[in-house]
Order: sequence, then C-alpha cells, then structure tokens
Amino acid sequence: MSDEIKSRKENIVKGAYKAVDELIKVLESPIVSGSFGDDLGAEKMKNAAAAKKLAMFDALEMLDKAQEVEDDLNGTETVKKEKKVEKPTDFRSAEERARK
Repeated sequence: MSDEIKSRKENIVKGAYKAVDELIKVLESPIVSGSFGDDLGAEKMKNAAAAKKLAMFDALEMLDKAQEVEDDLNGTETVKKEKKVEKPTDFRSAEERARK
C-alpha cells in the first residue's frame, strides 16, 4: 500500500472518530426540552426518536469499520462477530403449513 493511500486511510479513520463524537452528542441531547415538550406532537417525537436510533446505528457501524481499517493499517486482525442465521427447517409452502 502506498504511503499516500495509507495516510488518507488514517485521515479517514480520524474523521470517522470525530463524526462518531458528533453522533454521540446527538444521542445525548434530549428529545424534549423545556416547554417545547407540550407543543411537540407525537409524530415529531417519533421522528426524533427514529433519528436518534439511526444516529446510534450509524455510530456503531462507523466504529466497527474504522476499527477494521485501523487494524488493516496496523497489520492486526479484526475479530469479527458472526451473525447467527437461522436456516429454515420446514421447506413446505405457507399454504401447506397452514393446512396442518
């Protein structure tokens, strides 16, 4: 890997950590503050909660990817968690299973 690419990847990782810090600030800020809570409709509160959820998952994903790139740059291995995928055991159609 060329030094220029390595340097850019290091800068990307640094930027990712800064972005995660900003997402953490979003997560820590209250959805409802002061007297605005009375005026905030249920739909807006739901949207705000969804935005926080998205910020959380984005931050986690960014941290995981930044760690992978950092490990790649340092020549260490990233320990990846395997997601458990359940395989179907009943291969009949939904109609056949419903008749049972």
